[in-house]
Amino acid sequence: MRILFLNPQGNFDPQDKYWTEHPDFGGQLVYVKEIALAMSELGHQVDIVTRRFADETYSGFESSVDHYPGYENCRIVRIPAGPDAFLPKESLWEVLHEWVEGIIDFYYQEAISVDFITTHYGDGGVAGAMLSEKWQVPFSFTGHSLGAQKMDKLGVNLTTMETLNSRYQFAKRLMAERTTIEGASVIFTSTLQERDEQYFHPAYRAISETKPDAFVVAPPGVNEKVFGADVQNPIEKETHQALDQAVVRDIDSDRLDLPYIVLASRLDQKKNHIGVLEAYANSVALQGMANIAISIRGIEDVFASYESLKPDEKVLMDAMMALIDAHDLRGKITFVNITSQLGLAAAYRYFASMKSVFALTSTYEPFGLAPIEAMCAGLPAAVTQYGGPADVLKDDVGTYGVLLDVMDTDHVIKGLMQIFKHYMYYQTQGMQRVKDAYTWKATAKRYIEAIEKTLNEGIYPTFTVPDYFKSPSDFLSFHTQPITDFYLNE
Repeated sequence: MRILFLNPQGNFDPQDKYWTEHPDFGGQLVYVKEIALAMSELGHQVDIVTRRFADETYSGFESSVDHYPGYENCRIVRIPAGPDAFLPKESLWEVLHEWVEGIIDFYYQEAISVDFITTHYGDGGVAGAMLSEKWQVPFSFTGHSLGAQKMDKLGVNLTTMETLNSRYQFAKRLMAERTTIEGASVIFTSTLQERDEQYFHPAYRAISETKPDAFVVAPPGVNEKVFGADVQNPIEKETHQALDQAVVRDIDSDRLDLPYIVLASRLDQKKNHIGVLEAYANSVALQGMANIAISIRGIEDVFASYESLKPDEKVLMDAMMALIDAHDLRGKITFVNITSQLGLAAAYRYFASMKSVFALTSTYEPFGLAPIEAMCAGLPAAVTQYGGPADVLKDDVGTYGVLLDVMDTDHVIKGLMQIFKHYMYYQTQGMQRVKDAYTWKATAKRYIEAIEKTLNEGIYPTFTVPDYFKSPSDFLSFHTQPITDFYLNE
């Protein structure tokens, strides 16, 4: 089969450049890349279709076609739309119609027919809906996260609606997601909890309830060739040497033998680094058990200066530093510079050798690839109970890590201490869980099974994409009505 993966947010390239440097360059790209590669290894022709741009800040995405070495069945197809520069996802909505027309022209020129379209996030989703209507080819939707959940977290109401909608384009996102859910033949979720919490949110429930059979649970996987506990990659040694230097620089000499609580998320308010620091600051016992290691990209010595951070990141770092200094935590915390996926995997193995613990305390996490990558490398995981990780770390058969109520500081303290006290149990359980349930090959097979079922049963689209997605002038005037119609009135 020829299968398209639609993700207009760009930044797919053989070197995985800039991953984690921008909110648009996070786990969603890992997900798309790894499933596409795994699907290609199963013998299918796979195109990751994204947006072409030329930008000095993020260079390397100027060519129309690119490839991952060693994967002859998978290519990256870049279609221009809008200005040459990189655009954040909030600014893509108005150029999606142009992007779709470019995709149609590209495949017409190549004389290639497409069997199925998979779409990712709301922008890829509605682009897939437009393509599906034009080509009469069915498509699937993987939302990763939906706008209504972010609106919940940000407290969108009549008072805050104008400001937050202007920044995040919630009105357009909500309508794109509703259109995509309605048109998709298959809706992939990572967990049952994601399906029940996200897609049956009042903003989408009326549509989701009409198609219960469309949902397929396909948990993401981990690349064992990268994150395996026994792997040695080309930058393993230099990464370990850099980490040695960082901990000697930042950690008091009498604490160098202690393990670490490892935070590897990007610097983002919703990742809740502050939650771990507050728990740590409030527990003398936890401070006696471990240090903290925080990954931060592109800065060698945060304690010397972090002026190069982006404004939102700097605000968060200011708050973290204030907490560190208020509780006299210097000498117990290190910031480590991790700039690539290989570097991250090597760092996980480094900290696992010291019997450290991975922590992810997001206020909400749709699924989170990071915990299973860390578990694969040998780090037991303490992860937020809010969202998909609840299904990953616990099922009817067993417990594979510790779930944290990140709104309760005492619960975070007790959860982290529980792992340190029963380290070998949680390490073994976590590694086995990944091996049994979370590989990309297994995820790809679930996708293919659902796609083949759709094609064999002839489950083709029977809907019409609203005109405002196809008309730039109409869409530019599209404002807040969907919020009042489908969110605030619920």
